[in-house]
Amino acid sequence: IGLAAGYDKNCEAITSLYNLGFGYIVAGTVTNHFRTGNPRPRLLREPSNQSLINSLGFPSKGLESISQELTPRYDNAIPLLISISGLSIEEFVDCYKTLQPVSSGIELNISSPNTEGIRIFQEPDMLRQLLATLTGIKETPIFIKLPPYFDESQRTRVMKILDVCLEYNLSGVTAINTRPVKDARLAIGQGGLSGKPIFPDMLRIVRDIRKHTGPTFAINACGGISSGEDALAAIQAGANTVQVYTAFVYQGPALLKRINSQILSYLDKEGVDSLESLVDSAN
Repeated sequence: IGLAAGYDKNCEAITSLYNLGFGYIVAGTVTNHFRTGNPRPRLLREPSNQSLINSLGFPSKGLESISQELTPRYDNAIPLLISISGLSIEEFVDCYKTLQPVSSGIELNISSPNTEGIRIFQEPDMLRQLLATLTGIKETPIFIKLPPYFDESQRTRVMKILDVCLEYNLSGVTAINTRPVKDARLAIGQGGLSGKPIFPDMLRIVRDIRKHTGPTFAINACGGISSGEDALAAIQAGANTVQVYTAFVYQGPALLKRINSQILSYLDKEGVDSLESLVDSAN
């Protein structure tokens, strides 16, 4: 069970998060320069369905400050991925070169609905340029965080992103980012929805990705997972790992033990000897 990007944006709480029971952590999203993010209000809670709507827009202390904090703290206790983003190939490269030595892998965020400019890298030609540059300096795995899709045109666009990922032998993807929604309560009038309402979309998209990419491509399922049952459904849909965020905000650290216990109970009941066997059978 991984912690999804966005919770520890400035990589300040990694040591504490290690101790809560995560299987891996995705810190960030880190940007090359200091960013204040979008104006407030920019975060809404919807307790009735355990969801969040955010329009944060990548607030970040910036690469230089974060890398100074991160280097002495990272001790490889569990895998640490770092989410990065940028408005140009150069900004991605700066973040990647600086952070790959202190991480187990890098997740490229090209899909946030709250930040103008980054979605240009969803265009196949721009993504190829980015990945061609990064693979030239690549020493750690690269993952891409994908946007959700809701019609055939959007689906085709995401499948083209996957084709480029396969072309450049990326390690895998995280599916999915938040769902774009309009909301007048936010200063910019729109944001990204996360939590239980997007769980069915995540399952649908994970199944599509697995069918498109075959059995060896890694998929990190992210979107509305709040129980062991949800995690198992994601794995049975084709995911290799799961990530939580919104459920962790609502349920706290006990969520991790609860999910793990529910998964172990299921494995015992079904006579499955390991979670890896379940992943293999799903794929």
